[in-house]
Amino acid sequence: MIFYGLKTCDTCRRARKELSAAGIDYTYKDVRADGVSIADVTRWAGAVDGGWEKLLNKSSTTWRGLDDSVKTDLSAAMAAQLMVDNPTLIKRPLIDVDGMVSVGWTKETKALHLG
Repeated sequence: MIFYGLKTCDTCRRARKELSAAGIDYTYKDVRADGVSIADVTRWAGAVDGGWEKLLNKSSTTWRGLDDSVKTDLSAAMAAQLMVDNPTLIKRPLIDVDGMVSVGWTKETKALHLG
């Protein structure tokens, strides 16, 4: 299991704490500090239900700060490049287990990873 998040994200901290308490071993990667590649984002977008639209965090401060011209008529390739350039646009936490990708820390995600 690879856990992608931000060390300053409260949801990521809560998810990591719950995974550790359940004895689940994972590798942690900070998307801001470690960065992400276009290949990573493209793979995640193809693996997550909802595609890149689900992966792109439109609730983030970073998204709200983008120029409107950047936010309109986004293609998958443009969105992927935006997430590489601004990793805080990736919905968190992103959990990758052997190519099965989930985003967010919802009841469904918890049930999937915590049992």
